[in-house]
Amino acid sequence: MRILHTMLRVGDLEKSLDFYTRVVGMKLLRREEFPDGKFTLAFVGFGPESTHTALELTYNWGTSRYELGTAYGHVALGVSDIHATVKAIRDAGGKVVREPGPMKHGTTVIAFVEDPDGYRVELIQQGT
Repeated sequence: MRILHTMLRVGDLEKSLDFYTRVVGMKLLRREEFPDGKFTLAFVGFGPESTHTALELTYNWGTSRYELGTAYGHVALGVSDIHATVKAIRDAGGKVVREPGPMKHGTTVIAFVEDPDGYRVELIQQGT
């Protein structure tokens, strides 16, 4: 058993695809239109769905905004150079909401960026 994907509802699919592909560096794995249901699904990730977990971006036609609520936390991505990753995201127009540094009550180095819908993406320094 393994996690296949996590789904996020997005208000502007093209802005979200730009963020997750151009800014974060994921690849668009597949995109499906469902005219009868009036929604589009786009799956993005760092590798094929057969071996990697994906992020499903769901765009419900005509819905441009969602309330995030208080239960959502974040999506976490491991990175090899957190400072270079944050710089690249910022240079690409991404919004950095927490600069790299040790997590509160720990030593793991983390940073947070925010996607166009306000979802938080945690970057976690991997390795030394």
